[in-house]
Amino acid sequence: MITRVDTYLHSVPLSGAVAEQVGPFTLFRSTTVWPYYARPVPGSGATIKPDDVELVRARCAELEIPLSFEWVVDTCPSLGPAAAAAGLTVVEHPLLVLERDDFRPATAAARCEILSADEDVVRQARAVANLAFSDPGTAVGAAGSAERDAAAVETPDKTVAALCDRALRGVSVSAGAFTDEGMVASGTHQPVDSVTEIVGVGTLPSVRRRGLGAAVTSVLVEHALSNGVDLVLLSAESDAVAAVYERVGFHRIGSAGAAE
Repeated sequence: MITRVDTYLHSVPLSGAVAEQVGPFTLFRSTTVWPYYARPVPGSGATIKPDDVELVRARCAELEIPLSFEWVVDTCPSLGPAAAAAGLTVVEHPLLVLERDDFRPATAAARCEILSADEDVVRQARAVANLAFSDPGTAVGAAGSAERDAAAVETPDKTVAALCDRALRGVSVSAGAFTDEGMVASGTHQPVDSVTEIVGVGTLPSVRRRGLGAAVTSVLVEHALSNGVDLVLLSAESDAVAAVYERVGFHRIGSAGAAE
């Protein structure tokens, strides 16, 4: 299963990037408004060394793009130490999966639904996610609907256009939770064949701890399983956040690494 996850993670950037081989890595060069990263080639069995990291650093400098890596720790355990030795900041996150028989739908006191590609809806969803991730964790915070509306107005038009394009092409599917305050939680899944990853699930800090993140995740899983997917994965910010997804039926199979 972890090999299948690694293969998916190597293919999903191709909806917004072109691939270039640099040493033992594939460098995904963005064709959209956000940067991508380099990944070790799945199944290569390569032992990554600091010099390999430096090859990617040099190529990124030539291309004037950010230097970053993402990988599955369990399939490439050597990359973390090599990246750290090369001076990069390395983090690891819980990597979880869900199969059809494990799914336990979650509900909340909110209306949860798949979102359209309407520009105003996309702006709201992006604003919710940005506020959620700028105040990480599960604790209740201050940012609410007023901050969401202000952030939505400030979302760049190019970003909104790129997100709408992905939704129209079916390479990303988003869901939102709504209360009397409007959209209060959002998230996305990114299907490739029979596998998808749930990304960007976030709740406005002011309304956390009401089961909204789990409910949005549940809607995304339901959509995926109804459209040819039989394996759903995600990486959680922390063990505490992973516990939210475990209530829906996810279980941990390893760790996802990132370095920049």
